[in-house]
Amino acid sequence: MLLTLLFQSPFLFITIALSLIIAITFHEVAHAYIANLKGDSTAKDLGRLTLNPFSHLDMLGTLFLLIAGFGWGKPVPINPNNLKNPRKDAAIISLAGPFSNFVLASLLAISLRLLAFFKFSSLLSAGYFFLLPIISLNVILGVFNLLPIHPLDGFKIAGGLLSDEKAREWYQLERYGMIFLIMLIFPFGRGSMLDIIIRPVISFILNLLIPSSIGGVI
Repeated sequence: MLLTLLFQSPFLFITIALSLIIAITFHEVAHAYIANLKGDSTAKDLGRLTLNPFSHLDMLGTLFLLIAGFGWGKPVPINPNNLKNPRKDAAIISLAGPFSNFVLASLLAISLRLLAFFKFSSLLSAGYFFLLPIISLNVILGVFNLLPIHPLDGFKIAGGLLSDEKAREWYQLERYGMIFLIMLIFPFGRGSMLDIIIRPVISFILNLLIPSSIGGVI
């Protein structure tokens, strides 16, 4: 539980909390940016096309992050009437959030690889300490939000891939989203169903981005 770090290691808690804020902010700004490109300026008009993190933090999503280590930002408002193809465009807008997290994680991982390649050991040590949490949490947020469960992005992404008839049936599951999510997050034994589902994917991506050889250089 992230919240326990506040008492065990306040500095580490601050580092992780700032990393979460960065990941969520980039995620939500990406939604707003692509929505604006697709013709819907609703988010922009409401001040969501900004890197100010306070415009994007969601109370419930932040609480889940602190308690369970997984969460989300304040949903970016979309007016489907402004979209040329509402369902498919909404899927693209939804995909933009996780995609931005993977891009940011990749760019930061590349910077660590460059520091290791040029043997900047002192900078690599600092970079590893400050950038690794940001990389890790961007990957976690990206993978988590790809789950096809409302209110996560994966739900609308899946809806955009279905036929019109199947999509109507799919969106009827929206009302049960939070129930499914809580069931996945609810701990049993040494973890949760959510942990079992996404941890292998997260570990695989992180091993690709940050090879063990970097740690050996520090």
